[in-house]
Amino acid sequence: MTSRRPALALVLIGLVVSGCSLSGSSGPDPQKAASVLASALQRGDVANVPFVTAGSAARYTALDAGLKQFPSTVRVLKVTASGATATATLGWRTDLEGHSWTRSTTATLERRANAWRVVWKPSILESSLAVGETLAVTRIAAERGDILGATGSPLVEPRPVVRFGLDKAHTPAAALVASSRALARIVGIDVAPFVKATAAAGAKEFVPAIVLRRSDVSSALLGRVEAIPGALAISDHLPLAPSKDFAAALLGTVGPVTAELIKASKGRLHIGDDTGLSGLELRYDAQLAGIPGTTVSAVPSAAGGAATRRTLFEAGPKPGTPLRLTLDLRLETEAQQLLARYGPASALVAIRPSTGEILAAASGPGSKGYNTATFGQYQPGSTFKVISTLALLRSGLGPTSIVPCTPTLVVDGKQFKNYSDYPANRIGRISLATAIANSCNTAFISQHGRIQGTALADAAAALGFGVDHDLGFPAYFGQVPAPASPVEAAADLIGQGRILASPMAMAAVLASVVHGSTVVPELIGGQQPSAAPAHPLSATEAAQLRLLLHGVVEQGSGRALQVLQPPQVIAKTGTAEYGSTPPLPTHAWMIGAQGDLAVAVFVADGASGSGTAGPVLLDFLRMARTGQ
Repeated sequence: MTSRRPALALVLIGLVVSGCSLSGSSGPDPQKAASVLASALQRGDVANVPFVTAGSAARYTALDAGLKQFPSTVRVLKVTASGATATATLGWRTDLEGHSWTRSTTATLERRANAWRVVWKPSILESSLAVGETLAVTRIAAERGDILGATGSPLVEPRPVVRFGLDKAHTPAAALVASSRALARIVGIDVAPFVKATAAAGAKEFVPAIVLRRSDVSSALLGRVEAIPGALAISDHLPLAPSKDFAAALLGTVGPVTAELIKASKGRLHIGDDTGLSGLELRYDAQLAGIPGTTVSAVPSAAGGAATRRTLFEAGPKPGTPLRLTLDLRLETEAQQLLARYGPASALVAIRPSTGEILAAASGPGSKGYNTATFGQYQPGSTFKVISTLALLRSGLGPTSIVPCTPTLVVDGKQFKNYSDYPANRIGRISLATAIANSCNTAFISQHGRIQGTALADAAAALGFGVDHDLGFPAYFGQVPAPASPVEAAADLIGQGRILASPMAMAAVLASVVHGSTVVPELIGGQQPSAAPAHPLSATEAAQLRLLLHGVVEQGSGRALQVLQPPQVIAKTGTAEYGSTPPLPTHAWMIGAQGDLAVAVFVADGASGSGTAGPVLLDFLRMARTGQ
């Protein structure tokens, strides 16, 4: 509970004289006493206010308990005096979580022993309050805003759930531990923490255990819970996506507010609220949650007094503002279903090159709740050769330039080699087009001397890679640090070394190639920074890259995508070794584009880009094109 903030203090003294002239009178000034009272009321602490009767400060504190957490501004509007009595008119403005309750009250002052003292009355806080009443503030939850997709249809909206928990008010004390243990086991949560939470809760509290989608709750489960003394299964609604895994790591969850979030909210959140707990639901909670309604009531005290509860102020809730995303419901759903085949962490990101809109950003079940799609940080392997190729083109090579593709190549004592099933008939002096089509590591590494200074980083930036932007959600654009050695410079050209990327970053690279200029991804409607690379992609460079990447499909490692043509498909496969214990595991990548769609598929552990990530890319592009 927060006290009224002195920083809001603004006590303006206006003096209207009635009955006698205060300026010409001798003795104490009631204006000063009124000012002291207004300042004390604003602080919410009247301990030092001189009251006529003892115990008045305590009576004020008891009456103000329900309102104390809300900051008020109190100012003196006027003071009138007649002999030994004065009346101060007070102007109040109380901030009730986005609603302003304004009112005017009066306070009577009496001159006693050459000093003005305040006559305590409940009406000082609200003009109609009587002895025997207290103030109570009731919050009315606002309707949470939906998270909308590309067509304006809801991605996240209220869906039926069941809240499981233990009602301590109806749980026999002797059965408390046994009931909490039994409920935890049945609903599948850790037993010890729930038993501890139950013991720490108030005697009449409902202790939440878990919230499940109604579709995941069987009649048998409900029956088992009902048999536990004090256990409850309460039907409710929570903002949820169409399925449990639908962009879950990105969208986040909504649930009961935590103590940490209450503290961080600076009074916006309270015990019992539902709030965003992670992802976009947390980041945009203030927008989505709306403003709760508030009712201030005069409540009869338990000892008697007024007969009925009276409403003094009422403001209805203001619904939350929807959050508009670019995600396509059908494409995101398909991506999630396709990634279900992978055990390791995985992701699929699809971008519309013409606009930069992210149409799908799915992280597979192996990601275990981590946002692999837009924030994963992995070596991109040979998919990075799209960037390396642009740097080589800028160094003077062309698609037909001859480069040596050898089985192995040593740089400063470090041996590099091609992937294990590299085609033997593509070894020797080959064109750059052939080198990229078949992903010859040694051909690219043989040219590392041509890439000087910031040339590689500049090429990356031209394709939207390695330059950070605030997109309104967790987004990793990759890194191209300056190489610390010739070995590292060589490794960088094949997407290893210290090169890191997210699936979103690699989808943006290919989208930039398709679009012919730098594409910055957009997920949150209206939040798309502009790109200003030092060396922008030219139309000629973009056309050359599209030609070379089409060769990957026509004669290289992306031949499986030929069945999708026409229209033309461009692609690049990639694997990246990681770890330190041979045989080294590999990340599997494949990026591909057709029409106005660029896609990146990533699997944390796979045999090869074409063999592991390729089938998902093929199925996704086929579905996106046909709508089936």
